[in-house]
Amino acid sequence: MAPSDEAAITTTKLTRRFGDFLAVDGLDLVVSRGSVFGLLGSNGAGKSTTLKMLTTLLPATSGEARVAGFDIAREPKDVRRRIGYVPQLLSADGALTGAENLLLSARLYGIRRAERAPRIEQALAFMELTDVADVLVSKYSGGMIRRLEIAQALLHRPEVIFLDEPTVGLDPVARQAVWDRLRDLCERTGTTALITTHDMEEAEVLCQVVALMHRGRLVTMGSPASLKSELGPDASMSDVFVHHTGSTMEHGGDYRDVARTRRAVRRRG
Repeated sequence: MAPSDEAAITTTKLTRRFGDFLAVDGLDLVVSRGSVFGLLGSNGAGKSTTLKMLTTLLPATSGEARVAGFDIAREPKDVRRRIGYVPQLLSADGALTGAENLLLSARLYGIRRAERAPRIEQALAFMELTDVADVLVSKYSGGMIRRLEIAQALLHRPEVIFLDEPTVGLDPVARQAVWDRLRDLCERTGTTALITTHDMEEAEVLCQVVALMHRGRLVTMGSPASLKSELGPDASMSDVFVHHTGSTMEHGGDYRDVARTRRAVRRRG
C-alpha cells in the first residue's frame, strides 16, 4: 500500500522471523490519523509481535514501517517520543496510589515539573478516576486499573497509542467503560489508537477499520460493516473470522486462564 500524508502508521512488507518461525509475514498496513484501528486474530496470529515492532521494542527482520511520520528502524527515539503503549501485562504498581503511579510516569516521560500536576489532574479526570486518585491501586477493580494504565500512556500527549488486548479479562461493564474512553480520546484529541484483540464484539463496536491476521499474514482488511456485508446481511464478525481463517475464536476462562494466556502470549511474542 502507498503511504498517505494522512496516515499515522504505515507498514510495507513488515516481517519478523524467530529462527525458522515466520511470526509476521510481509504485512502491509495504512492506519489513518485519529482512527481506532484493530488488529484481529487468535493467540499466535502475529498481533503482539506486530505491536512490538511498531513500538520499537522488537526489530523487524525485513520490511519497513513509519509511525507518526518516523521510521521505526532509523528513527526509533523519535517514534518513542510520539507514542504511548499499554501492554497486556500489568504495568501499574499496586503499592502506589493512582496519582503516584501517574507522577512516576510523568517523571519517566521527562514532563517538566511545572506541568506534571495539571497533566495528572487532566488524565485522572478524563479517565474518570479523580475520586480514587489517592487510593492504592491494589484496591482498584480491573477496569479502573486498565483506565489508569491508559492514563499513564497519555500523559505526554502521544500522537499514537498502542494497546495490546486492552479489555482482556474485564467484565462487560468495565470493558464498555474502556471502550467509551478510547473512543472519546480519538474523537476529542485526534489521537490514533491501534489495538490488538481477539474479541469480535470489541472490534465491531470500537474500530473504524480492522485487519484480520492469521498465522502471521494479513488475510483481509476493511470496516466491520463492509467485511460483514461481503458474507451476507446476517453475517457477524465471528462469521468473517471463520470465513477467512477456517477456524473458530475461542472465548471464556476464569482469572487463572487469563493470567496463563497473558504469560503465554508474552513468551511467544
